Amino acid sequence: MRRVVKFLAAVAAIVVAAGVQQRAEAAFVGAPLGLRGAIQYIKFDQPTLAPMAFTLFCLKYKDECKPRPQHIVFRGGRLKLTAERLAQMQEVNQKVNTAIRPEANLEGLRGEKWLLHPTSGDCNDYAVTKRHELIAKGFPARSVLLSEVVTTWGEHHLVVVVRTFAGDLVLDNLSGHILPWSKKPYRWVRIQSPKNPNYWASLGDRAV
Repeated sequence: MRRVVKFLAAVAAIVVAAGVQQRAEAAFVGAPLGLRGAIQYIKFDQPTLAPMAFTLFCLKYKDECKPRPQHIVFRGGRLKLTAERLAQMQEVNQKVNTAIRPEANLEGLRGEKWLLHPTSGDCNDYAVTKRHELIAKGFPARSVLLSEVVTTWGEHHLVVVVRTFAGDLVLDNLSGHILPWSKKPYRWVRIQSPKNPNYWASLGDRAV
């Protein structure tokens, strides 16, 4: 009798595990095709200076740039991409893209002011707000990094990179879809360090 009970318990455990896996896989079915491609990780290059506007941002929002205990990098600082986390990323991306009215910065570097939750703003405001929202939802700061890129039309642009074991994914105010960094048509310039948000690294002159 005991053997039968153990066998039934084992079968039940397998069924439950399979159900959880199916739900997770189902959540990814509706995701952009790019998320189902080969895993692509960003390779950090040499340390480099942070954008000047980022330094000013840190003076205004000190908590956003404060090194945290969780910045002790474990297994590369990546997180496991679950169906719940993907849904949260999609929610934040859509919410912030909708909440902020696009407003171009016509003053160049002199007019750059990175703000959290403004009613209107440019790519920098979208990016820092998304990073703030994801960290507020429990994403480790070491896995949610700001990155500067150059668009195909030559404009400097700021996005958010979420580093997961499924690949490095990009939240972008120019798109409603979350895509692997290798699928974005940008030249990658520099990115925050997972070890400390105040440090940045170059990614080389690589077009992807």
